[in-house]
Amino acid sequence: MTGAYVQLVELAVPTRRAATLLGLSRTTIYRKPAAPRDHDPVVPPNKLSATERAEILAALNSPQFVDLAPLQVYAKLLDAGIYLGSVSTFYRVLEENRQVKERRKLAKHPPRAIPELVATAPGQVYSWDITKLAGPVKGKYFDCYLMIDIHSRFIVGAHVHATEAAILAAEMMKEIFGIHGIPQVVHADRGTSMTSKTVAALLSDLEVTRSHSRPRVSNDNPYSESIFKTMKYGPTFPERFASLGDARAFISGFVDWYNHHHQHSGIGFHTPANVHYGFAAGVAEKRSQTLAAARAEHPHRFATTTDPKILALPGPAWINQPKETTEKTAA
Repeated sequence: MTGAYVQLVELAVPTRRAATLLGLSRTTIYRKPAAPRDHDPVVPPNKLSATERAEILAALNSPQFVDLAPLQVYAKLLDAGIYLGSVSTFYRVLEENRQVKERRKLAKHPPRAIPELVATAPGQVYSWDITKLAGPVKGKYFDCYLMIDIHSRFIVGAHVHATEAAILAAEMMKEIFGIHGIPQVVHADRGTSMTSKTVAALLSDLEVTRSHSRPRVSNDNPYSESIFKTMKYGPTFPERFASLGDARAFISGFVDWYNHHHQHSGIGFHTPANVHYGFAAGVAEKRSQTLAAARAEHPHRFATTTDPKILALPGPAWINQPKETTEKTAA
């Protein structure tokens, strides 16, 4: 093929045209061919024979050394006055025989189940967590225990203490359940207090289902994480709290604002209190009447005859909504 290319070029055919006619790449044509090999490959003088490599493999897999790392086998053989090869050679022999892997028996843990929770009304599913509040000096923190109803986004309880302890979490839950009722499910991450025997015993006695996030998966507890971000990114959140009393006063004010004045985008811009106590439907009806009156007075200003979706009453609240449920809702 190269000879035909040369002939075409000699006949004044452009090189690109000649290469196209012959189905060749000009890069391939001009590449310098490799020198012919007229002898066998040179074997390195220090290469071990097949017998020597088999001896190394046998030593590594012997009952005495099978559970040891190659480095330890190498050292023990030297202590016994035996040299079979370098440590690198040991690893090369194991690699050739597909034995470079963890040879010990390791525990295999099944994958964690994805928590899938749904709340169709207030009082069904509570989510809680603990966040740190910076104290007056570096290294000093106060602990804010906060529990939220995932359907209404209503903060059902928030306590601030100087330390984190399971008994304090249990006391908070007793107070909350006494005021707002016992929920069906309590969800939390896998912190020390959340997985403690004290909290587990309390929820078990009350026949409340415990639910936990997967390890290192913050998305499994989105409602608690979101409310902490709302709190800490607010303009009034201080860099540090001067005392435990100051921290408690701030959290008390935040809870009042969040529950009764914050119009939450996730629940149709209603306040959590209105949703939690059943007043949201009345507020939504009043909003709809106001929009209808404006639409009747200025019809040219409205593209549709329906209310904005952002004002819709909240539907079911999910933690990890199953895929098939999402597809059915979309359909």
